[in-house]
Amino acid sequence: MFQQLRRAADRRRHGHGEFAELFRPWHASEHEGERVALDCETTSLDVERAELVSLAAVRFDARRVRTASALSLQLQCPEGLRGDSIRIHRLRGIDLHGGEALGDALHQLLAFIGNRPLVGWCIDFDVAVINRHLRPRFGFDLPNLRHDLARDYLKRCRHAQPEAAPDLRFEAMAEALQVPVIGRHTALGDAVTSAMMAQRLMLPVTQVVSRHDACSGS
Repeated sequence: MFQQLRRAADRRRHGHGEFAELFRPWHASEHEGERVALDCETTSLDVERAELVSLAAVRFDARRVRTASALSLQLQCPEGLRGDSIRIHRLRGIDLHGGEALGDALHQLLAFIGNRPLVGWCIDFDVAVINRHLRPRFGFDLPNLRHDLARDYLKRCRHAQPEAAPDLRFEAMAEALQVPVIGRHTALGDAVTSAMMAQRLMLPVTQVVSRHDACSGS
């Protein structure tokens, strides 16, 4: 309820300003219109402490992933960058030299996504981290609809096989959906892979769960 009230207040305050497009209802049907696959690399998996290291967003629909026009940004080196996160995303302080200022990167992201639904693996984490930095600077949270790939995949599997216990790890889902993993633990690579997985999940259930072990967790 609190989140709904906050979104309504954000819409009243910002629905006619610079970012009015974000608050415009998205009317495309479930299987039509553009969506945006979003991914962030961060300094931590703790939402309250995580700082953004890089982010990427890729527009796609049921037929095409628009990689040529993707948004891919590395940010200025955050204070919380440590070895444990560097081992995952492989971005060192020297790699972030000349990176985007956080406010500028968020402004570019808002302009890029518009009111399109956001899609990703663990999308709630990425959006929560973005919102933690977005609200103090712009006065609102991302209002976009969200589709979590793991939840959507689990729903599809349970529809086909009610007792299914599928493996919801990123790589396992990609393999089951017969999607190549591109640049794992890079923001752009994970966003592109997520877009292709989402495309597979737009197909009829009988095509999505086409392999005998796709939902078995084996």
